[in-house]
Amino acid sequence: MIYNIKTKQIYLIFLLAIAFFSCKQNNRPDISKIKLDLKIERFDKELYAGKKKNVAETDAYLNKSYGIFYDDFMHRIIGNKNYTNDQILINLYKDRAYTDLTTEVDSVFKDLKPQEKDLTETFKYIKYYYPKVKVPRFIAFVSGFAYQTPVGDNYVGIGLDMFLGKNSKFYRGIVENVPLYISKRFTPENIVPRVTETFAHEDLFPEPDGNRTLLSKMISQGKILYFLDQVLPEKTTDSIKIGYTAEQLGWCENFEGDIWAYFLENKFLYNTDYQKIQVFLSEGPFTPGLGENRNSAPKLGVWIGWQIVRKYMKENPKVTLQQLMVDYDAQKILSKSKYKPKQK
Repeated sequence: MIYNIKTKQIYLIFLLAIAFFSCKQNNRPDISKIKLDLKIERFDKELYAGKKKNVAETDAYLNKSYGIFYDDFMHRIIGNKNYTNDQILINLYKDRAYTDLTTEVDSVFKDLKPQEKDLTETFKYIKYYYPKVKVPRFIAFVSGFAYQTPVGDNYVGIGLDMFLGKNSKFYRGIVENVPLYISKRFTPENIVPRVTETFAHEDLFPEPDGNRTLLSKMISQGKILYFLDQVLPEKTTDSIKIGYTAEQLGWCENFEGDIWAYFLENKFLYNTDYQKIQVFLSEGPFTPGLGENRNSAPKLGVWIGWQIVRKYMKENPKVTLQQLMVDYDAQKILSKSKYKPKQK
């Protein structure tokens, strides 16, 4: 009899697990009929291959193959208009640091198949919600830590040297320009979230000029993160989406009510002084004024904005993603969200 009870319990747990998994999967739209197979072009490899060839031929080939991106790369990302392409290439190929960095990039990214798979899934969801969106070219490059995901005319660049892994030896050498609290996110699993976030910010949903208050900026950033919720692969964690460590995310979840109370008590929500409110929106090791021993998470305004938008969509199930993203009434979204997290 005991054996039967245990068997039934195991069977019940198994059924519940299947039901939960199925429910989770069914929450997302069916994208199986959307035809898309994205590739990330390896400009970094083709550029480096030119080191053993005639510089003029390399320049002509890269210019023909990559067009506007190549011009941007040569004259904005690594060089400037005062030098010819030949001069830039000659200097680049002589640079030992470029060779060392490219070698490291090749060792980490022998191919980009995992990223291409996730990028394809993500843009299928984007195409589901926005069928008329023009999918850009995705071009991988190495810039010497100058740019991570630049957006140009019909392309999104992927600076692979800024996704080598948080323990890369190179990041310890650039801490004066790129603090460790930022480079800790320079990991391969961040490529697709950062590309998607940049595309959403720059191409799909640029922030309106009228967003002056902290609340409006919180909601605007929160909508972008909610958009990521809907289009990134489901395996993507919240910490990856917002760029937190697991500890920082846990801190936010634990003190959500206290963070919200802090904003209300200090009347920050409708403040338009960017010098005062940017501390709640910008990157940093922590948020001054909150937490003990500098253990608070950074950009708390962004995180709270995300939770408000999530609550708003939960309370208003008839609102579509498309309607949300063009709704710039931050006060309405806050009011209808019924957002009132409890303090500890």
